[in-house]
Amino acid sequence: MNTFGVLFKKELHELFANGKGIWLPISLILLGITQPLTNYYMPQIIDIAGNLPKGAIIQLPTPTGQEVLQGVLSQYSTIGILLIVLASMNMISNERQNHAAVLVMMRPVSVIQYIMSKWAAQIVLVIGSTFISYIAAWYYTNLLFSHVDWTHMIVSFLLYSLWLIFILSVLVAAGTFLLQSGGIAGVSILIIASLSFLSNLFTNQLKWSPAALSQYAGRILEKLHWSQSVTYTVVVTLVSCFLLLIAAVYRYKKVEYV
Repeated sequence: MNTFGVLFKKELHELFANGKGIWLPISLILLGITQPLTNYYMPQIIDIAGNLPKGAIIQLPTPTGQEVLQGVLSQYSTIGILLIVLASMNMISNERQNHAAVLVMMRPVSVIQYIMSKWAAQIVLVIGSTFISYIAAWYYTNLLFSHVDWTHMIVSFLLYSLWLIFILSVLVAAGTFLLQSGGIAGVSILIIASLSFLSNLFTNQLKWSPAALSQYAGRILEKLHWSQSVTYTVVVTLVSCFLLLIAAVYRYKKVEYV
């Protein structure tokens, strides 16, 4: 097995050894299925907690399956991102703080292999966990609401997963510039939140922003149409991830791993 493969396997093992490979999938699955279940049982929830007059009838418009899954994506973009940041914020800083990185880099390991192995392992964890969660949400949505075609769901997930990969790239870069986990999380959330806010505010000017991928993922659920804007956004996101990884490698060489 090559050096990258050994490092990648080591990172995956550590993710499960420290519990992240367990609590993150469980948390995201619960987050995903909460949306369809809450929407379905909302009248009963309001009836129990609302202190309504006796005999009052609650009538709420039934959302479509597409609207429910769009709500799931919205949950991922708020609580889900916070969980992902919490799970990934110390992927580099931990070994810098306890000087374990020095022991790794004393071996025939390049900085590129070191950074990429951590990035790839986090992608497997985050994308895998989110996919399982999204499948569970899709199942309950089809069971309780109108049917959502599986091809729409898959394409929607692929677009959203690219947004998650961009977020992980931001976390990797932040981890090479900052040492404290709190600072890494704060800066990363600030960048992600600012990009999302500006993309929603200036939809035309920033239609190729990586944050726009979450919007396109929601639209794909309603109509499977791959526009030119989606293509440009995918390209911009891939280039942004590449540049962030280059910055991370360059910075990590400068800090001498400690």
